Parts: sequence; C-alpha cells; structure tokens
Amino acid sequence: MHALIVHCHPEPKSFNGALTRIARETLEAGGATVEIADLYADGFDPVEGPRHYEPRADTARFAPLTEQRHASENDSLPADVAREIDRLERADLVILQFPLWWHAQPAMMKGWFDRVFVYGGLYTGSRRYDAGHFRGRRAMLSVTTGGPARSFTHYGRGGAIERLLWPIHYSLYYMGFGVLAPFLAHGIQGGGIAYQADNAFRTHLEDTKARWAERLRRLDDSRPIPFTGWSDWTDGVLDPEHPQRWA
Repeated sequence: MHALIVHCHPEPKSFNGALTRIARETLEAGGATVEIADLYADGFDPVEGPRHYEPRADTARFAPLTEQRHASENDSLPADVAREIDRLERADLVILQFPLWWHAQPAMMKGWFDRVFVYGGLYTGSRRYDAGHFRGRRAMLSVTTGGPARSFTHYGRGGAIERLLWPIHYSLYYMGFGVLAPFLAHGIQGGGIAYQADNAFRTHLEDTKARWAERLRRLDDSRPIPFTGWSDWTDGVLDPEHPQRWA
C-alpha cells in the first residue's frame, strides 16, 4: 500500500505535526510506503486565479472550470497542481491532517481542493460520486480541535462534528474515494505545542498519539462511510422508496 498524507499546519512542532510523524512511522512499520504533501512547507498557493493558466482558453474572462479543463486537455496544468495530482494518483490511501479552524478546514486545505481536483482531468458531470476517478481508493481525515469531545456532539456548543466535517467527506466521495470514519483528536489546547503543560494534558496528548497509531494499525477493519450513489437517485433526488429517504 502507498499512502499520501496531506499535511496542513504552519508549525512543524504542532500536535498536527506529531500526528503526521506517527502516521508515517506506523504505516511504514506495517509495510506501507508513505509520501507527505506538506502544504505550508511546500508553499502551496491555495488561491485559484487566471495567473495559473497559460495559455488561456478564454483571455476575455476567467472561468475556473473552463481553464482547468483546457489545461488538463492540453497538458498545461500549473506545476504545483500537476505535482499534487501525481501524488494522488500514486496513493491507495489519502490522509488529510489538519486542525479545525473556524468550524472547517484551514483555507490552505480548502484551496488545495479548489485547485487540485481539476474539472475535466479528475471529474466530469458523469465521472463523480460512486463513478468517480478515485473509486477503489480510500481517504480519511485526521482532525484536531481545541474544544473537548463533548462540545462537538449534537447539542454541544461547537456543533456536531459529523455536520462540520460532512462537506469535506462528501467532497472526497464526490471524487470517488471510499471515505473512512475520521480520527478525532479533541482538546488539543494551544495546538498541543506546550508539552511542558500540566501532567493531565501531557497524558492526554500521549494517549491521543497512541490511539492514532492503533487506529492506523487497524485500517483494514474500517468500512467506508455509506453514501448514496447514481443508482439511488432520480433527477438528482433520492428515490422515494429508498430506505434512507426521510418523510
């Protein structure tokens, strides 16, 4: 198995950095090969725009999907995007490692989605969801939060974590990935950098790292999150008789 870890945190000494290192060590110990895309260290530009495309499909106005498709068809994708796509194409498993900032992924990670999942090259109107480009591959999120686990439940002040992560999970499914349940590291105060903090917090950090390593060792026991697909819809809406249809 070849794994790609897309790491998104500006501080190498952060707890996110520690989780990425643990993932690499654990997966390699299990016989996998591992590649890391460190978005901040690589200086990835998350902002889509006309400056990335030359030659242009339309010099009069910038339509991102039009330019992405044109660049894909003419082998003129931006170098950083082509690099990220090559990394994805090699991977059997993709892990996205990031902190939850303002109830979502960091802007750098969102921009990675915007620019790397190129229209025409990696998806089209008919090549998505369960017919997506990356079907047969797996993806999962490893996410840190500052608040405790109980604050991300249905009635918690942070909001249900399943709802906060749903757009990211669904985007991965849109590209064809089998999306595994996320690994959640709650209560990582101050980014988890201050290891000299009180003993209880330090124990919490160590327990979380051990839990992450164990989850990675048991990946083959994980089943993808169930999503509906093309055969479940009529005109883009869930069929009335489908068991997941709500009244």
